[in-house]
Amino acid sequence: MRYIRPQSMEDAVGLLAGAAGPAAILAGGSDLLVRMKGGFVEPELIVDIKAIQGLSDITETADGFRIGAAVPCAVLGENAALKKAWPGVVEAAKLIGSKQVQGRCTIVGNLCNASPAADSVPALVAASAKAVVAGPAGKRTVAVEAVPTGPGRTSLAKGEIIEAILLDKRPPHAGDAYQRFIPRTEMDIAVVSAGVNLTLDDNGVVKSARVALGAVAATVLLVEEAAEVLVGSKLDEATLERLAKVCSGACRPIDDKRGTIEFRRKVAGVLAKRVATTAYERAGGK
Repeated sequence: MRYIRPQSMEDAVGLLAGAAGPAAILAGGSDLLVRMKGGFVEPELIVDIKAIQGLSDITETADGFRIGAAVPCAVLGENAALKKAWPGVVEAAKLIGSKQVQGRCTIVGNLCNASPAADSVPALVAASAKAVVAGPAGKRTVAVEAVPTGPGRTSLAKGEIIEAILLDKRPPHAGDAYQRFIPRTEMDIAVVSAGVNLTLDDNGVVKSARVALGAVAATVLLVEEAAEVLVGSKLDEATLERLAKVCSGACRPIDDKRGTIEFRRKVAGVLAKRVATTAYERAGGK
């Protein structure tokens, strides 16, 4: 096994593209090292990206925020500007693992691990986040929801690395939120999760919305019909009931030891109502 800590993205891409055997990227390592210890993966090459300039930084620009691939989730919660602009994204990231894990894990690693139950992904999808992908052919920017293609699988080609996540600048009267259901009080995997992002007009009417559900399909679901239910409303009870019905109907869950299909569909609707209400309040709705 080779461990290499490149100083540039070009070197990292070159190492991964030229690897003859299995290769892995190390940022936080909270998924990779566990999988290695369990014998699930045995990479011949590990590329540690933490020394690459900019990948451990959160940068606020005129267009929004750029979050480097090696930024630990604990750091997201310490950035006051990001927390104010995108509280749902931050609260989702802060649910990944324990306090100790928070100091290492990253939202890019959480995305690329491609678990249907990943906490940060529904919130990022709801936020219309984009991923900056560097690879042998250059750089491209894709929607976050286009990265996972199934459990443990992504759309990234050989040699490609996500170097940053982009979040747009917040318009006025906007808010987002994220919640999950777990059997325990903390440090568990989501049985169902939901992220909602809303923008209101000056009268408190929803003018745009995005609703994302996690752990109810092979990948995070962006439920466009649910967003359509919210647009044009002030989140009255009838609207919230329609939202719950649409979200429950959109689910494609499985039965397993953590929850039944029926249970997951029911909880998806309940969480969607709660999260939409929180997002609406954060946007200034009354």
